[in-house]
Amino acid sequence: MPRHLIVAAAASEVAHLPAGLEVLVTGIGKTAAATALTRNLARRTDLDDLVVVNLGTAGALHDGLDGEHGLYEIGTVLNHDINGDAIRALGYDPRDTFVIGEHPTVLATGDVFVNDPIVRARLGRRAQLVDMEGYAIAYVAQEFGVALRMVKHVSDNADERAMDWVELVDASARVLGEWAANNLG
Repeated sequence: MPRHLIVAAAASEVAHLPAGLEVLVTGIGKTAAATALTRNLARRTDLDDLVVVNLGTAGALHDGLDGEHGLYEIGTVLNHDINGDAIRALGYDPRDTFVIGEHPTVLATGDVFVNDPIVRARLGRRAQLVDMEGYAIAYVAQEFGVALRMVKHVSDNADERAMDWVELVDASARVLGEWAANNLG
């Protein structure tokens, strides 16, 4: 039976999880997420049946994605902060995209807090959702050979209202907690 390590950027995103789950709060951004998860996995000796479950909020890059529940399991995650084409032209693999499941939703990750309509439109051509940690978590999980699931709840539309995230996150945390109770038991 798999064991789960819940990974989230902020404690507020996982404030309503059922008791008994192991939780790692990484801090915001790719560097913080990669560092915290690497430290956690490097000290463990029980990686064989471990599943990293990244739960968190995301901005919608298209209108209407908050939909019925606004909850999405991610199938592909990409690093939108890197110029992968330029690196490929130099003959290197930027590893800028990871397929992590069969779900159709694409998550763009970057250290830019997206609240600008021009950035939103540009990213929306490649993905449905945006966050600041998912790609880094996927990268580390792949490096350690650990299974990964990524579930995101739409907290905002990655527009000027994104700055209200502090007030919006609790509603997302409730949905994520319910998902965890129903899927990780």
